[in-house]
Amino acid sequence: MIRKILTTAAILIGMVAPVSAQSPLAKDVFGRVGGPTAGNAVAIGTYNKGCFNGGAQLPQSGPTWQAMRLSRNRNWGHPDMVSFLVGLSQAATKMGWRGLYIGDMSQPRGGPMLTGHASHQLGLDADIWMLPPSNLNLSPAQRENISSISVVAGNGLSVNRNWTPSHAAIIQSAAMDPRVDRIFLDAAIKVAMCQANNNRGSWLQKLRPTPNHDYHFHVRLNCPRGSGGCVNTAASVASLSGNDNGCGAAMQELQYRANPGSRPRGQGNPDYRHPRTFRLSEMPRQCQVIGTAR
Repeated sequence: MIRKILTTAAILIGMVAPVSAQSPLAKDVFGRVGGPTAGNAVAIGTYNKGCFNGGAQLPQSGPTWQAMRLSRNRNWGHPDMVSFLVGLSQAATKMGWRGLYIGDMSQPRGGPMLTGHASHQLGLDADIWMLPPSNLNLSPAQRENISSISVVAGNGLSVNRNWTPSHAAIIQSAAMDPRVDRIFLDAAIKVAMCQANNNRGSWLQKLRPTPNHDYHFHVRLNCPRGSGGCVNTAASVASLSGNDNGCGAAMQELQYRANPGSRPRGQGNPDYRHPRTFRLSEMPRQCQVIGTAR
């Protein structure tokens, strides 16, 4: 009798096991959908745990841009992002370039990716290559094999010969756009731009030193109007002191690189999980619907 009760209890426990343990990984759901959902464009959740509805596709090629690595199907985003990229590529032609090579944006419905990025989930992030386009008629195969260039010296302490005034002008143009929340790039790039501007300009605050961003810069837009469920968990650039444009902190980072032993030890976040480990049931409820919509 006792054995029967224990067996029944075990069955019941199995029936009420957490849904998250039975749910598919969100990356497998969002990473395999081929197209967007219809309806109004809305960003939902956070940059590293969210999705979007009514996404738009950046055309693979245009007069002043080409989307790269087409096999990834990551040339999607909120319409605001598509509009921003087209506009910036047009501006680049006035700054000495033929246009822009656009790297990863988002998947058709956003969400966690099968590989790579932790963010890029709301359709509000895009990587822009540091490589000035020499050809805007690349074939799909060529776009898979060509690579961008680093503009930072091997020791990480300064920009290298690949860096040009055109790079600086394009990044400044992006940073001064009110739709842009921040731009992730290498600390050496920020220091170069601070020095070129005599450490003046509130827009410099938007430039955020980030490792592994020497061959592209990563633009992140603010949550758009009409997306009440979109949340920026980081302090908005607009809310930060106008007297601190971050130039000093970027210079300090280069000093740490020159003398690694002087860098304070970081504690890290013991509870951090990479977004690729999230299950669909852990995503915002609207994203659970969007990810599985037909």
